[in-house]
Amino acid sequence: MIYPTQRAVVLAALGAPAGLVIGVASPGGWAVALLWVLLIVALTVVDAVMARPIAGTLAVDMPGVVGVGDRFDVRPSLVGGDAQRSAFAGDLGPPAEPADRTTYRATRRGTARLNAAWARRAGPLGLAWRQKRARGEGSVAILPNLRAVREQGMKQFLRAQQHGLRMRPEAGDGNEFQALTEFQPGMARRAIDWKASAKHLSLLAREYRTERANNLVFAIDAGRAMSDPVGDVPRIDRAVSAALLSAFVALRSGDHVRLFGFAGRPSIDSGNLAGMRAFAQLHRAAAEIDYAAEEANYTLSLVTLDQRLQRRSIVLLFTEFTDPTSAELMIAAARRMVRRHRVVFVLFADTELDDIATAYPQAADDITRANVAATLLRERRIVIERLKRLGIDVVEAAPDAMPLALVERYLTLRERA
Repeated sequence: MIYPTQRAVVLAALGAPAGLVIGVASPGGWAVALLWVLLIVALTVVDAVMARPIAGTLAVDMPGVVGVGDRFDVRPSLVGGDAQRSAFAGDLGPPAEPADRTTYRATRRGTARLNAAWARRAGPLGLAWRQKRARGEGSVAILPNLRAVREQGMKQFLRAQQHGLRMRPEAGDGNEFQALTEFQPGMARRAIDWKASAKHLSLLAREYRTERANNLVFAIDAGRAMSDPVGDVPRIDRAVSAALLSAFVALRSGDHVRLFGFAGRPSIDSGNLAGMRAFAQLHRAAAEIDYAAEEANYTLSLVTLDQRLQRRSIVLLFTEFTDPTSAELMIAAARRMVRRHRVVFVLFADTELDDIATAYPQAADDITRANVAATLLRERRIVIERLKRLGIDVVEAAPDAMPLALVERYLTLRERA
């Protein structure tokens, strides 16, 4: 196919104002502008004929898998042809968004399919393009981002194993009694065994064995509220990334991990997984958690999860709520679960509301927005306080700080399971 370049269009367009000026000065001279346009058209055709044909097969080089939020390149090329003085472009569909002609950004999880690819070459005069189009073949799988797992997972795992430097490597704050030891400065006072100390006339403390093979359940709400972005990334994707980092540390530590996704009804259940080989299976299960436009059904989903759990577990529930009224069913379902399990609510701090509430007002509308934001934040604190009074732990952190905050809370819960 042959197309005019931007240079040809601009040169042809210059004939209109020039013709107007000439027509005003000399009414019979407007034909000069028409001749100019015809000249540009003729030169464009000649330039297209002189341009070298695009030979070879158009191929596209792009990654097969990328993480949410990553940038990646789509590079078309000519196989068996001369690529000199050729320009290339590719058209990749959502959920990838173009950053420039060949660079895309993965905005959310899913599969981005290649629609088409183009190669074009300008003629010697730069007035015409010879263009070749190829039908797109291939796709890019956009999966949960594992950058935090790769960069911080082993670091957190090693920190979790620091207790191995003690005299008793399995000593911790679990429930299983291990031995009596002499009380040392820095130990918790609650560990003192007063009866044994009185009997032996020496201050003794109880040591407990840190429990292994705990059940850790990551329950991710994929409802409408969790599909909204926070910091340009949907809350679901941030929740999945944080859950995978904690799951990596948990599997390394010998615990059992389960991934459970729900919205209007339960959708994803990986079952109990153990060992590092199970992490790939957990990653694939996380990629199947879809974005939903409906509200989360906490009653159905959490009751179903409770029925599937055969033993006491640590349930980390990633969710979001907008007001106390919409949180009533969530609180009721959590109240039932806390009877059998250790429940932890994981909430992303709403940094946008914080910024609005604390921003210096420049106009009357800013004051109104600040008051509304402060009211919403106050109602959020009310719900969080109600959860804590039920004996439910709450982890609330900024979106970027959540992965490490969640790992730290998991390590604390693990020692006190």
